[in-house]
Amino acid sequence: MTSHVHGASEPPLIEHTIGAALALAAGRWGTRDALVSVGQGISWNFAELLERSDAFAAGLLALGLNPGDRIGIWAPNCVEWTLTQFAAARAGLILVTINPAYRLSEVEYTINKVGLSALVAASRFKTSDYPAMIEELAPEVAASAPGELHAARLPTLRSLILIGEQTRPGWLGFDDAAARATDSDRERLAAIGPTLDPKDAINIQFTSGTTGLPKGATLSHRNILNNGYFVGRTQGLEEGDRICIPVPLYHCFGMVMGNLASITHGAAMIYPSEGFDPEAVLRAVEVERCTSLYGVPTMFIAVLAHPDFDRFDVSSLRTGCMAGAICPEPLMRQVVERLNMRDVTIAYGMTETSPVSFQTAPDDPFERRVGSIGRVQPHLECKIVDIDGKIVPSGEPGELCTRGYSVMIGYWDEPERTADSIDEDGWMHSGDLATIDAEGYGNIVGRLKDMVIRGGENIYPREVEDYLYRHPAVEDVAVVGIPDERMGEELCAWVRLKPGTDASADDMREFCRGQIAHYKVPRYVRIVNAFPTTVTGKVQKYLIREAMVADLGKEDIS
Repeated sequence: MTSHVHGASEPPLIEHTIGAALALAAGRWGTRDALVSVGQGISWNFAELLERSDAFAAGLLALGLNPGDRIGIWAPNCVEWTLTQFAAARAGLILVTINPAYRLSEVEYTINKVGLSALVAASRFKTSDYPAMIEELAPEVAASAPGELHAARLPTLRSLILIGEQTRPGWLGFDDAAARATDSDRERLAAIGPTLDPKDAINIQFTSGTTGLPKGATLSHRNILNNGYFVGRTQGLEEGDRICIPVPLYHCFGMVMGNLASITHGAAMIYPSEGFDPEAVLRAVEVERCTSLYGVPTMFIAVLAHPDFDRFDVSSLRTGCMAGAICPEPLMRQVVERLNMRDVTIAYGMTETSPVSFQTAPDDPFERRVGSIGRVQPHLECKIVDIDGKIVPSGEPGELCTRGYSVMIGYWDEPERTADSIDEDGWMHSGDLATIDAEGYGNIVGRLKDMVIRGGENIYPREVEDYLYRHPAVEDVAVVGIPDERMGEELCAWVRLKPGTDASADDMREFCRGQIAHYKVPRYVRIVNAFPTTVTGKVQKYLIREAMVADLGKEDIS
């Protein structure tokens, strides 16, 4: 058998827009909770969410925005983020999601790359003062009337909308934007809906690689609405479920797998706090009686390690989704046993595929749920290919490729980079090394660029990480390759220990000796307190590699 699999063809794909889906949800589940922001003390039902989204959408039209214009959202998790998401969809505006951690050069690049017409921003988050940053790029703001900005460095940007109570010259308050709408604007909004096509672009998400400028993955209503629906369906979501969403909304995990799963299944979106906080997650689960919990593995590790974990009632949990990075088996068992998430699923994907292409199912055998990424999602096909593009036999590693409804429209204004990723037959090349076995279950071996070649031997860091996770003192581990003059590359492991445990680098190497091949035993081991991670919790291995190269005084010879 070959590594080429097709997902189910039923149920059929959703062939309407996100705006239509919200209206259908309001009609079907109007009085049910739709959105609860615990930190803000706000709770809205589906009817209220539609009404507030439409009010903001009409206000955006009053500011001069038109279908197809780009509107940015630069904020942590909050109800205003979600209103902007759905208002944009109702008005046919393309939502550009901006990483809350971006600094000046990154946000300037993003705004100008896509030609933002409007930006919705939080007052601040952590160390970021968003309005001050925009005003540093555009000092013209202070002297401009709201909606009439003309800035030399941000030439397309006209409207700035500020979340919160703060007032600033040149900025329009979030609540004030809706108040600008007239009956004419509301009538125009109603007329826009039927003209929108599910295949229209509705979201641009910037993906950051280790080299080069970020690329704006452009996604359609059809891409992300269906993916949210099928992710929710696979984990068994139904009317009345309550999804705890501590993952960032700016990323597909939050806005697609969370928010769009909610409106297609009648489940409530529960935001514990602006940014990830393990105690806020536990409190939200208890108080809001959440039935589903999302997170990347590092988030689940932090929640389970909270010193007061046993004080919280998590018995309402049933299902959920873990994605964004490889889940070690011991962690998966703790999630099932201690968090009561008996139906938890593992999902795999990438922003460019909306994002999920593989997911485990609650009725999969337990060993499959802890030892694979599941099987291909409905209406998608995936294959594993070698360096020549030929499909490999079942079980052999190669590059994972995906084709179907979920593949992005392309990278915004980047036809050459799009062609490098999506081939002429419509296959999205992931850059991930994976296997698909004879029963159709996938497994991620690593990244093509992360594969370590030591003295001619190919080493997949994931394999070494999986072994080190078995050490009783290890809480988390990341393995990378660093350049070596004699061997080409050598393995390096960064290890974070469980609270109250003690182990040395030599202990880690001794744990490996005689148990895994000698060339897979890390030459370098560092016991660390934390890993460099993205806002979504993904470990940034290239930063570990750079730190080790600097520490050891080696030149990058790769």
